[in-house]
Amino acid sequence: MAPDADNQEAQIPAVAPPDRSHLVSLDPFRLYLDEIKRYPLLSREEERELAIRYREKHDTEAGYRLITANLRLVVKIAMDFQRYWMQNLMDLIQEGNVGLMQAVKKFDPYRGYKFSYYASFWIKAYIIKFIMDNWKLVKIGTTQAQRKLFFNLRKEKERLEAQGIEASPKLLSHRLDVKESEIVEMDQRLNSWEISLDSPLKEDSEDTHKSFLPSDDLPVDDQLADREAKAILHEKLMLFREQLKGKEAVIFDRRLLTEEPMTLQEIGDRFGISRERVRQLESRLKKNLKAYLEEEIADIDLLQESLIEI
Repeated sequence: MAPDADNQEAQIPAVAPPDRSHLVSLDPFRLYLDEIKRYPLLSREEERELAIRYREKHDTEAGYRLITANLRLVVKIAMDFQRYWMQNLMDLIQEGNVGLMQAVKKFDPYRGYKFSYYASFWIKAYIIKFIMDNWKLVKIGTTQAQRKLFFNLRKEKERLEAQGIEASPKLLSHRLDVKESEIVEMDQRLNSWEISLDSPLKEDSEDTHKSFLPSDDLPVDDQLADREAKAILHEKLMLFREQLKGKEAVIFDRRLLTEEPMTLQEIGDRFGISRERVRQLESRLKKNLKAYLEEEIADIDLLQESLIEI
């Protein structure tokens, strides 16, 4: 755009050069940024007070303030996703804003976590759904694992190429921890013939390809609840861990929180105690942990059912 403007200035010297700062201000994204900067951020206390007012009294003004104070969060998250969606950034922001409004409706201020943390899950969920619904390269039959590879493959290839490294299937399979054949298959999908999911199955059919896409995903609400529960559980487990020392700390780390636990005998040999004594310590530790979580987490029964066995 700059060269055209220079040519016009050369051809019509009587006209003063355009005010470039004014031209920049006409960009929709910059105008939007200037607009949302007018809304003040909220303190943790203000955020909780507004959330309670909205939840208990359905105060629309409180909901409005929660939304406007977090519009910059939507922009930040949308810009993180722009590498996958190289078209209009405002589309991502718009979808993220819808997710933000949904977060306000669903947020429970009595659980003790920040609204912005909770809202980020909803914002990301709506942006991801928009990208998946609109990207032409999404192919029929794509599974959840393939969709994850779809995004990670593009991201990793760009990272390697930016470093001047050839993104070979073998290297990519090593970096992404997947089979080389899966890398080759997905790369072929990225470069193969495109099909519109909104196109009809046949010329005279009203059914589209999208109607027959399989979906193994949990509902968005369930996905967010699962992530939220895992985050809360991890935080509480780490706080509980800080209280432990000696044998209990080792049992907690090497028996309860690891995918490859030590045997009771191995821990017994380490501390010079019997296998039965280690089992007793572990049993007592589990009881203490369960009591701690029941006191700290209101919905511990649901959390245990979906995440852990204590």
